[in-house]
Amino acid sequence: MTSLLANPYRPYPARIDDIVIETEDGNLKTFRLVLEDEDTRARWSHIPGQFAMLSLAGVGEAPIGIASSPTEKGFLLFTVFRAGVVTTALHQMDVGDRIGVRGPLGNGFPVDGDLKGKNIVIIAGGFAFTTLRATLLYMLANRGDYGKITVIYGARTPGLLLYRDELKAWAERDDLDTYITIDREAPGWDGLVGFVPTVAGQVAPSPENAAALICGPPIMIKFTMPPLEKIGWTNDQVYLSLENRMKCGLGICGHCNVGPVYVCKDGPVFTRAQLQSLPTEF
Repeated sequence: MTSLLANPYRPYPARIDDIVIETEDGNLKTFRLVLEDEDTRARWSHIPGQFAMLSLAGVGEAPIGIASSPTEKGFLLFTVFRAGVVTTALHQMDVGDRIGVRGPLGNGFPVDGDLKGKNIVIIAGGFAFTTLRATLLYMLANRGDYGKITVIYGARTPGLLLYRDELKAWAERDDLDTYITIDREAPGWDGLVGFVPTVAGQVAPSPENAAALICGPPIMIKFTMPPLEKIGWTNDQVYLSLENRMKCGLGICGHCNVGPVYVCKDGPVFTRAQLQSLPTEF
């Protein structure tokens, strides 16, 4: 899916409607954006897993995954980690400030295609939970289209978990198995303790008629695969969301290419089987 604009390089003007500080260190904030043009706002449509370029006049733009589900109407959510010039400038903005949104861009999870009718395992670590939040909410809004849904999510400490109110609500649902873990024991924490790959190996269901959606640091993804493979999961059942020096978001500038593939246009969602065919530079 490409941008709705005739000129895909031109961002939509948007207003910051709300800001939530997600983590105890303040390095992750969720921005609720409202597109200013009513017609554009009504026509906006994205697939869970897609991203947009957020732009600040005189500063630059950065690719950020869309954290809101297509079922959440009238606004867009972006959870932003403060890392560089653009994201630091965004963290300094206030409610009411204006920003540019260019998108939706990229290739999302096939929620209305190959994933329908399957059991779903969502595995995430740290702040990589953003587009998987969008995916989970979409699936819960269309619950009859999917089988058993299992969520495995972890962070280093309780204070670094995203969407904590939603995590509590999901844990209380009868139609969702939720496993939230932290790396090490922490005062006041009575949940699971252990790294995400370890927990995944303990609770991941059978791979029969199933798909796994995984987002997280490369080291987490690397160590999550062996436990899944041990119980029979294959590469074509595993979907990963990647990042790789995206600049234009349209597969034109070449910054994010890996062999014949452009992460911004052909991804950021790939099956692990697709990734196995790419050059080892990735």
